[in-house]
Amino acid sequence: MYIYLAFALVGGFLLANQNPINADLRKIVGSPFLASGISNFVGSIFLGIITLVTSQTLFPSFQFVGSHPAWIWIGGVLGGIFLTSNVLLFPRLGAVQTVILPILGQILMGTLIDSFGWFHAMQLPMTLMRFLGIIITLAGVIVAVVLPNLKEKEAETHQTNLLGWRIWAVIVGAMSAAQQAINGRLGVLLENTAQAAFVSFFIGFLAIFIVSLFIDHRLPKISELKKAKPWNGIGGFLGASFVFATVVAVPQIGAGLTIMMGLIGQILGSMLVQQFGWWRSSKYGIQIWQIVGILIMLTGIIFIKFL
Repeated sequence: MYIYLAFALVGGFLLANQNPINADLRKIVGSPFLASGISNFVGSIFLGIITLVTSQTLFPSFQFVGSHPAWIWIGGVLGGIFLTSNVLLFPRLGAVQTVILPILGQILMGTLIDSFGWFHAMQLPMTLMRFLGIIITLAGVIVAVVLPNLKEKEAETHQTNLLGWRIWAVIVGAMSAAQQAINGRLGVLLENTAQAAFVSFFIGFLAIFIVSLFIDHRLPKISELKKAKPWNGIGGFLGASFVFATVVAVPQIGAGLTIMMGLIGQILGSMLVQQFGWWRSSKYGIQIWQIVGILIMLTGIIFIKFL
C-alpha cells in the first residue's frame, strides 16, 4: 500500500514542477494553449514509447473500443478542460482562489467516487474517521494555500459577477478528480497502466490541439522553438508521469486518497519551486503556514487511511 501512496505523492510533486516549466514555455511561444499542446505532445511520445515497449501495441483494438462504455475515454478531455479553465480562471479569480476552489472540487468529488464506487473505483464507505480526515485535510489545504497569501491583492476587487466563475472552478476540480478515477479504470480494463496513461494523454493532446488552432489560428513557429531551453520540453514528461502515477494508484488505494496524496505532493513541490526559483520562476521563501498546512493534511490522511 505504501508504494502506491508514494506513487501519488511523487506524481503530485512532478506536476508542481510542470507548471513553471510550461509557464516559461508560454512566454516563448506566446500562447498558453500552444505551450500546453507542446507539453502534451512530448508527454504522449514518452508514454507511447513505454506502451510500445511493454505491450508492443499502441492503441487498443477496435473490439476493445466497441465493447466498453464511452465514458472510459473522456479522461483526457476532462484533463484538457481543467488545464484550459485554469488559464481562464487565473485573471478573474486571482492566484489563491484559482488554487483552492479546484482543490475543493477534487476532494469532494474524490470522496463521492470512493463512497459510491463511481467509475468502478474501489468503494470505501463513509465512516466517522474518514469524514473527520476529510475535514482535517481540507483545513490543511486552507492553511497551506490561503493563509500564506492573505496579503495578496486579488483581481476580483473591481469585478462584481464572479459567482459563476467560482462555481466553475469547483466543477473543473471535480472533473480533474473524475479524470483520475476514469484513467484508473481504463488501466484495469487494458491491463496495462502505461497504455491507459498514453491513451488519456493523447486524447488530451488532441483536445488542446483543436482548441489551440481555434483560438490561436497557428502552430508554434520554428523560430520560437529555437529560443526554448532544453528543459522547456520536459513539462510533458512530468505531466505524463503524474497521469501514469494516478493510473497505477487509483485501483489500489482509491480515488480520494490518490487525489489527497497528489495534492500534498503538489504543495510540497510548489514550495520547493518557489523557495529555489526553479525553472526561471520567481523566488518566494517557504512560510511557516505552509509547513503547518502540510502537517495538518498528513494528519487528515492518517485519519482517512489508518484509523
